[in-house]
Amino acid sequence: MNNYVVATIKQWNIDAYKLFSQKFQGNWYFVSSPEELSSELLDKVKPRFIFFPHWSWLVSKNITDNYECVCFHMTDLPYGRGGSPLQNLISLGHESTKLTALRMTGELDAGPIYGKVDLSLQGSARDIFNRSAELVYELILKIIDTESQPIQQQGEVILFERRSPEQSVFPDACSINQLFDHVRMLDAESYPHAYIEYDGLTLEFTNANKLDGVLECTVKIRKI
Repeated sequence: MNNYVVATIKQWNIDAYKLFSQKFQGNWYFVSSPEELSSELLDKVKPRFIFFPHWSWLVSKNITDNYECVCFHMTDLPYGRGGSPLQNLISLGHESTKLTALRMTGELDAGPIYGKVDLSLQGSARDIFNRSAELVYELILKIIDTESQPIQQQGEVILFERRSPEQSVFPDACSINQLFDHVRMLDAESYPHAYIEYDGLTLEFTNANKLDGVLECTVKIRKI
């Protein structure tokens, strides 16, 4: 029976792990920090795959060279390599995308691909991340069931830049639709919400709802 490791930090991925890993064959191990992803653990477990639904640290070459490491990216690779894929996609007007499972290599988001599934970009960032967390396990099940070899990426490489917190400020001269997208694409735990600075105050906007040309949001006001 094979062993598998899942390394992730976001709550939506943790919840999905608890729900789906119990339904799969094999022995499953969960880690949520670089310290836990230790050589001692990996030498003991000898995982067939290490899955990274969301990870905020560089994975050492020693790990990627010695274990089959699979990460997940919210674009139809090689389109959209790089940071902040969800926000970049919505800013560009995309209504759907692909969730791609790929092998982790030394070049960011450039590894060969195991598979892709459709992912809707409707709703808030929180909705989309919850949706993608479940789809991760659809891809994981396919990978461990088929043991197929990943295929090299093909097509034009389009790069995305990681967004800075300062880019969450409300943009100037935008339509209601654009403001709606701006609020919802930033509305998730641990992400810098859409905001305005006014007279020593910061106004943060979440829970966007658009009806009959009117944008309604929850507003939190705090001193800068």
